[in-house]
Amino acid sequence: MTPDLLALLKGCDTPTVCNAIEVAQGRRGFRGFTRGTPVASHPGEALVGYAVTARLSAWDPPTEDAATIRARRMAYYKAMWDAPKPAVAVIEDLDAPDAVGAFWGEVNTSVHKALGVSGALTDGVLRDLGDLPDGFPVIAGSVGSSHGFVHVREVMTPVTVFGLTVSPGDLVHADRHGAVVVPPEVVPSLADAVARLRASEAVILGPAREGFGAWEEFERAWGAFERART
Repeated sequence: MTPDLLALLKGCDTPTVCNAIEVAQGRRGFRGFTRGTPVASHPGEALVGYAVTARLSAWDPPTEDAATIRARRMAYYKAMWDAPKPAVAVIEDLDAPDAVGAFWGEVNTSVHKALGVSGALTDGVLRDLGDLPDGFPVIAGSVGSSHGFVHVREVMTPVTVFGLTVSPGDLVHADRHGAVVVPPEVVPSLADAVARLRASEAVILGPAREGFGAWEEFERAWGAFERART
């Protein structure tokens, strides 16, 4: 991913990227997106990067010895540090949809940002609203108060978050609408697809925002839009 494409994607919302993927593929039917309604720590920001994945749990205390738990936790942080950048943490909470332990609070968001991670996507819990660092958006399943017995269970394995399966290294785009995994084959043409999508939407948005003076004006505009869109 080039710096120009990264900047473009950070300026897009996730629905735009989802639609642009279909434009690049030349058909409808793309299914690589989340389901449900997440919460966003920074509603106006998108997170873009390559997935660094893990699974965690917080409802019950860990059954392994403390040394094993700590070693896995440090392996998790090392994976974040070593990951190709831009990187995003994609974390499956094994207690979801009834997750109770907030892994993503002031401390961990600040630590992940310092490790070079650009944001986090999780079906788990977010807390410390108002104290989270700028420039580190978190898309989460809920907002809560406790950290419970939160502990890492697996590192760098495929995970499923909001119905979307994400593998280590997948290119992820996420914001307050949800997330998508960008298919590798569309990355080279994605910038052009975004431009074509915006041009096709302008065909109807321009006249709609000006107002239709007659039914025939709408018919012409909508017909042009149907011919232009994917």
